[in-house]
Amino acid sequence: MNETTRTCDVIVIGAGPVGENVAERARAAGLSTVIVERELLGGECSFWACDPSKALLRPVVARADARRVPGLGQAAAGPLDVEAVLAHRDKMASYWKDEDQADWLDSVAVDLIRGHGRLTGPRKVSVHTPEGQTLALTARHAVAVSTGTSAALPTIPGLDTTAPWTSREATSADKVPGRLAVVGGGVVAVEMATAWQGLGSQVTMLVLENGLLQRMEPFAGELVTDGLREAGVDIRFGTSVTSLARKDGEVQITLADGGHLTADEILLATGRTPNTWDLGLETIGLTPGDWLKVNDTFQVTDVADGWFYAVGDVNRRALVTHQGKYQARIAGTAIGARANGEPIDDTPWGAHAATADHTAVPQVIFTHPEVAAVGLTTHEAQRSGRRIKIVDYDLAHVAGAHQYGENYRGQARMLIDLDRDTVAGVTFAGPGVAELLHSATIAVTGEVPVDRLRHAVPAFPTLSEIWLRLLETHQN
Repeated sequence: MNETTRTCDVIVIGAGPVGENVAERARAAGLSTVIVERELLGGECSFWACDPSKALLRPVVARADARRVPGLGQAAAGPLDVEAVLAHRDKMASYWKDEDQADWLDSVAVDLIRGHGRLTGPRKVSVHTPEGQTLALTARHAVAVSTGTSAALPTIPGLDTTAPWTSREATSADKVPGRLAVVGGGVVAVEMATAWQGLGSQVTMLVLENGLLQRMEPFAGELVTDGLREAGVDIRFGTSVTSLARKDGEVQITLADGGHLTADEILLATGRTPNTWDLGLETIGLTPGDWLKVNDTFQVTDVADGWFYAVGDVNRRALVTHQGKYQARIAGTAIGARANGEPIDDTPWGAHAATADHTAVPQVIFTHPEVAAVGLTTHEAQRSGRRIKIVDYDLAHVAGAHQYGENYRGQARMLIDLDRDTVAGVTFAGPGVAELLHSATIAVTGEVPVDRLRHAVPAFPTLSEIWLRLLETHQN
């Protein structure tokens, strides 16, 4: 086996959108940068998560919206063109080819090495390439890990012989299963239940908890539950799986209450685990398989000398792509500043501090109805000891909601920090609320005084008039 050596300024392991942004920012600072990837450039988001999942969901949600609009209901009553939906999904996933991503890396002068990268000591990475080569890389300044997460599978007897779906199979399947069992009640579970039920599968959700979306405001999970049931999904709360078996192509599911369920496929949407098992963490004193704890500039705090960075999902701060890219921009800029001897501003809201990870993480759940949230939930605010005021408003009473058709159902909640007189968190649930989220993010991130927000006039008739109604409710 041939072995070659190479030294550069920065090594990035993982070429998803997070790793790509770290590499681009480091290169923009004048540092020679190498990025290592063992799968497809663009990572989970481009090929198995954000892009393909939304391609599956958009037709389902658009049809559900259209069915409520007078004059469109009958036209939207029929089934979706599944072949067309899957074809568009394939296009959005670039047919699982990454040439465009490789061209982009070349355009920003970041060198790509395809293969499995592992740490072999401080600032050292060994890469085993598909051609059988071993490359020994050394970084002068920094190694950044952006390897993301993968599906965390529960321990269930029979799992190893069942070939269950994870989020990857759920977003890339080439046909609609007649019956799909979904285990879990979080974001992946509700989105994929929405998509496949809408595409013609009979979905049964097996949820251990007593509600969906347990990390959100309770009304969000309740409205999503109603929407899924209206679409035909069978949701069973307080239910767990004790064993699995695949016989004659079918999945035989045994439940804790002694019941049984048969499905054509089963999706396990039961959490995420960091991709750090085979990363060589043991060579620098860390434990393989662990999440990597970082400071606000994304240096791993348990590694001396500040050369090791962990960016994106792998540090567990905020497991959403847009937040990982935000982290990447900060980390890459900080790496460049440190390498060039420039001052580091890691004060709150500084150029090299990821303050939003703590206070203003926006998230959209693309179900019907949609859920959009940023900042603290009521439970989180109360647990933090803040004095808050809860302001609720029924979105159906906003004029813009009437444009979505009959029987609009939605809810908004704004949390006021009474000591700061600012917005600490906002949650919207209802059709069309995703586009309300950035205004809420600005209000939370900018700590805009409530008295100033009253002078931000929403256009009529739009859903954004909810801001006026929430502020009026607060004032009264």
